[in-house]
Amino acid sequence: MDELTARFCDPVPLAGALVALEPLSAEPSSGHVEGLRRVVAEGDLHRTWYTHVPAPDAVAADVGQRLAKQRAGLVAAWTLRRLDTGEVCGTTTYLNLDPVNRRLEIGSTFLAVSAQGTGVNAEAKLLLLTRAFEELGCAAVEFRTHWHNQQSRAAIARLGAKQDGVLRNHVLWHDGSYRDTVVFSITGSEWPAVRSGLRGRLDRRGV
Repeated sequence: MDELTARFCDPVPLAGALVALEPLSAEPSSGHVEGLRRVVAEGDLHRTWYTHVPAPDAVAADVGQRLAKQRAGLVAAWTLRRLDTGEVCGTTTYLNLDPVNRRLEIGSTFLAVSAQGTGVNAEAKLLLLTRAFEELGCAAVEFRTHWHNQQSRAAIARLGAKQDGVLRNHVLWHDGSYRDTVVFSITGSEWPAVRSGLRGRLDRRGV
């Protein structure tokens, strides 16, 4: 693995006022697997047909798959932990890493129902985007979601990302249907305005 790829797939610890992003771990001492099982079970997240969220009994395998891809230089994976309660509240990943062209995607994210609307997601995205643009020198960061995932599409747009288009019949889904994938991105030139917008949202929460 070359040095640039190693930097892109390195899940360095990140922290703000609301949430800490810890390198994903399968070690029992980290509490990540058990915590993510609780996150999924809390809102039956895995039962939403247009998302790819593992069932509680499949969380350990999902974590193992993410870590295997990380060792192969394909992703960088984190666990989200709320700082007010100390509880694991979700997971997120850098994927589709393209170090040569200075691009990556933020995705494979799921968040506990109890953490939604708390500012945790906005701060986590601010931390991830700051690393991507200001430490890794990215030219663009992508977000992708299912056409039918209106909540996700709205949340991505609130970040300040712009919709690039829709990849129709893009992915064969687990129920046998095809996913139309909505692609958003933020470019390096747009990042300062996006950063100000996210900081403004968090400031209004008193963070």
